Amino acid sequence: MTKAPICLQDLRRSLYVKAKAEPTWRFWGLYVHVCKMETLHEAYQAAKKNDGAPGIDGVTFDAIEEGGVESFLRQIKDELVSNTYRPMGLRKKEIPKDGGKVRILSIPTIRDRVVQGALKLILEPIFEADFQSGSYGYRPKRTAHEAVNRVAHAIVEEKTRIIDIDLSAYFDNVQHSLLLEKVAQRIKDGEVMHLLKMIVKATGKKGVPQGGVISPLLSNLYLNEVDRMLEKAIATTRRGKYTHVQYARFADDLVILMDSHPRHGWLVKAVEKRLREELGQTQRDDQ
Repeated sequence: MTKAPICLQDLRRSLYVKAKAEPTWRFWGLYVHVCKMETLHEAYQAAKKNDGAPGIDGVTFDAIEEGGVESFLRQIKDELVSNTYRPMGLRKKEIPKDGGKVRILSIPTIRDRVVQGALKLILEPIFEADFQSGSYGYRPKRTAHEAVNRVAHAIVEEKTRIIDIDLSAYFDNVQHSLLLEKVAQRIKDGEVMHLLKMIVKATGKKGVPQGGVISPLLSNLYLNEVDRMLEKAIATTRRGKYTHVQYARFADDLVILMDSHPRHGWLVKAVEKRLREELGQTQRDDQ
């Protein structure tokens, strides 16, 4: 009996369920799904929905539509299947910020956005199963409003000792070797790992590009151990329904809230110490 091909939505659901049920399972056989036309079509539609400027090749969505989306995606598939795909360089664009500062966006070509999007579609459900409840940034069905509500609720419970951390530069300082190690804890697929390595190395010696489709997922993975540490702090200080620690992270903004009672003053030093240890791990020199 011939098995019916599994659709992308069903595949993503089954990957999530498997990852949730078996936290140490390493997934293989994923690359074939990255290369499927269905996955590439979905990635293209997501990229088009977000619109955005063209990359260094100057190719626009209008030009792709004029030439035919099917042939555009077929060429990408052929390159992926034959392992001849190579990411292009990134187009840099400065975005003004408050205080006269600028944020550098690194814009991939539409072709590379599609490849990153396809890879994200397959990897995201696996890592979503591992992500923590206090992480809200760039995750499916999670919003900044929910993160704010979590903080507000903690303040109502008199968790008023606050550590507010801006990790704005961490996108630029992600160490590639450590990031790939973290991915490999769940992914046992040489072709997927090779593709991901090419994508991250295209940014330079370190960092993931602000503007890359897969960057938010990789950045959340990079900081997942920090989230785990904070979840453990919540669990170990729990007294019934009440906790002495709470936190919320939205991408590179992290807020930690602690009990204001004098006898819990040690929590501030303990959390700060563990936080320095975890962030120190994510900032070690690349080999």
